[in-house]
Amino acid sequence: MSSGNRFVETLRKLGYPKAINLDGEDFDWLFETTVDRSFLDWFCTSASEQNVLSDDKLQAFNSLEESGKAVLDEKALDEVLKTCQSSHSKTAAMEEVEIEKLEEDLHALQRLKSLHIGRRNKLQVMASGSSHVGLKLKDKEEGEAKALKEILSVLQVTSNKLNHELQTIIEGVQKLILFFTIPEADDESCSHPVFLSQIVLEKYLSSEEQSTAALTLFTKEHFFEALSTFIDGSDEKFELVQLEATKKPSALDDDAHEDKCKEMMRLQLAYICAKHKLIQSKAREKSLRAGLQWAEDNIYATQNTPLDKEENLKARLSSLKKEMLQIQNHIDLINCKSLPGLVKENAQLLNMPIVKGDYDLQIARQNLYASRQDLVCNHLMKQKASFEFLQLAYEIELRKHRHVYRQLDTIIQELKQSGKKLEERLLILSDTTLLSSSKPRNNIDSKDSATHRLYQLLDGDKMQQLFRTYDGLECVAQKLNQNITTLKTQLAVSEQEQSLALSKLDTDLKTLHDFMYPGGNALLLNAPELSSQFQQLDSQLAKLHRVVLEFLGDIKAKRNILASNKLHKMEKQLYVYFFQNEEHLRHVVENVESQIKIN
Repeated sequence: MSSGNRFVETLRKLGYPKAINLDGEDFDWLFETTVDRSFLDWFCTSASEQNVLSDDKLQAFNSLEESGKAVLDEKALDEVLKTCQSSHSKTAAMEEVEIEKLEEDLHALQRLKSLHIGRRNKLQVMASGSSHVGLKLKDKEEGEAKALKEILSVLQVTSNKLNHELQTIIEGVQKLILFFTIPEADDESCSHPVFLSQIVLEKYLSSEEQSTAALTLFTKEHFFEALSTFIDGSDEKFELVQLEATKKPSALDDDAHEDKCKEMMRLQLAYICAKHKLIQSKAREKSLRAGLQWAEDNIYATQNTPLDKEENLKARLSSLKKEMLQIQNHIDLINCKSLPGLVKENAQLLNMPIVKGDYDLQIARQNLYASRQDLVCNHLMKQKASFEFLQLAYEIELRKHRHVYRQLDTIIQELKQSGKKLEERLLILSDTTLLSSSKPRNNIDSKDSATHRLYQLLDGDKMQQLFRTYDGLECVAQKLNQNITTLKTQLAVSEQEQSLALSKLDTDLKTLHDFMYPGGNALLLNAPELSSQFQQLDSQLAKLHRVVLEFLGDIKAKRNILASNKLHKMEKQLYVYFFQNEEHLRHVVENVESQIKIN
């Protein structure tokens, strides 16, 4: 509160009627003078309603002044008394004694009055000083109360934040506990498990057992009994069974093979007999037809031939009989030697489609067995892959749980360490030597290690001092605050410069992008002015190329004409002579004219 406002507030307390309309700033100049400042301070601190005269006393005083009577002060009264004593010096002895006694009483009363006045003045000075100190303390109390309210509001906000953070941590821990708890079968709240270890695998295992039983029954129905052990055993058993099945044929297979060999031999014999009879019958048929044909031809020839040629026919018949014997011998040779071998070979060739069909049937059966084995193996591979995948998932989840356990263990250790440190700090803060005493101390206590560390941290322990004070700590903190503000301003300036540089760089990049990619996404590798000139140059070069090609074609055509026509060739030479050698042209023309005249 300013001094002028205090003066106006004192006037309001004293009951001055026009004090409401007064402004305290208009009276600040009164307190600038050193002469009247003490009186004004005393007036603002010590004046009260008791010092204000009532209206009756003011009217009596005004009437006394208007009456013209002298208003005497204390000194004037003493002089009057002295005059009174001098005027009454000739009174009686008894009166003098009484007067002396009265004077002594008066002097005693005056001394007592002066003592009381001195005490009053001292008390007024002390009251003014105490009121002044009270006002200062009141202002300081208001400031401290305001600061305390601000600190309490900040502490309340931080407490709310801390409570909110603790509540979120508690909720997170509860959720984490719910994640890691294994739900019961009747618990409906945990219908969606989070981890794989929380899932009940009874249905999966029962389905796998059912599929295994069905697969075992399928193998017993479609394969030999040894293969069913593969379903309940390992892959090695299956491989051994399969190898034994392929290497050791059974007795039934041997009997079937002997039956097949006997049946093939019977078929070969039947085929050989039938083929031999067929060849014989075909040979007889052909021989009969050939004999009939020959008989017809000879009958017709004998009817038309004369009688003198019969002897020739008989000779011919004898030669034909000899040829017939030779052919019969040849036929017997074929029937005895070459024909049986060919028929046997043909019979062996007859076995080929049968054997092929048999082998095709066996291959088809083997393929059927192989497809069924592949089906069984695929199902077993899927089942094994599912089991391995489930095992791998459990191992991965176990590793994750171990990792989470290690992290939680480290967090617990850190929390324990922070709790111990907090207990140590609270123990240090609860030390009686660090509590604020009634007498404020400027020097920092040697036992207050926290304040000394704070001072060393702020000052950097640049100056080794014997005694460290709170004022020095405050100065160091203010200096550090000033450094922080300067650094913040420098950082803001640097950020502004950086933002300006970045904006300038962005504009330059934008202009460069617009220049490099004009009107689209196509990259411009040259300037538009140069591109237009290059286009013009390309068009001119193309035009020049066409002109040159036309010129070369014209030259080639003219050369062909000159090569085919001597007259044009001679005209060309004359033109050449006309432009290059006029004397030679004149000589040639004269020779031609002379030849024409001669002719």
